[in-house]
Amino acid sequence: MIELVRTNDLVLISFVESVLTQAGVRFFVADNHMSAVEGSLGFLPRRILVDSDQHAQARQLMHEVGLSRELSDE
Repeated sequence: MIELVRTNDLVLISFVESVLTQAGVRFFVADNHMSAVEGSLGFLPRRILVDSDQHAQARQLMHEVGLSRELSDE
C-alpha cells in the first residue's frame, strides 16, 4: 500500500474516504487509533493508504475534487 494523504484533519479524512469509496478504490486509514496512545490531542496524523495498483487513480480523484495540496509526495 502507498500513502496517499497524511493529515490530522478528521473532516478531510472523512471526505477522502467518501471519494475513494464512491470510486471503488480500496484504502486503509493507518494510525486511526493512535489517539488512545497520544491522549486524544490530535497531533499525530493519520495516513490514508491505497493499493499500489490504484494509486494513480486515487491521485487523479484527489486532483479532480480539489485536494492536490493534500497529497503526500510520491
